[in-house]
Amino acid sequence: MLHPSYTDLMQVVNKDVEEGETKVVNSRYSIVMATAKRAREIIDGSRPLVRAKNRDKALSVAIDELNQAKITILGEEDE
Repeated sequence: MLHPSYTDLMQVVNKDVEEGETKVVNSRYSIVMATAKRAREIIDGSRPLVRAKNRDKALSVAIDELNQAKITILGEEDE
């Protein structure tokens, strides 16, 4: 089981969205794609933005970064 859950991660990502505005993330797919992209960056040599042990996998580090709001997800029109 993923800790934190998808719902928890979606709440972190959408925390600054005002009521009535379009949410940044509406699906689990968006969370998966964002964390996978960040994990690839870490594998390619990008420094983690959170404290990570050598045995932590890149995906776990990416999930921690998202959960701690160290990275943000941009919508397609924002990229």
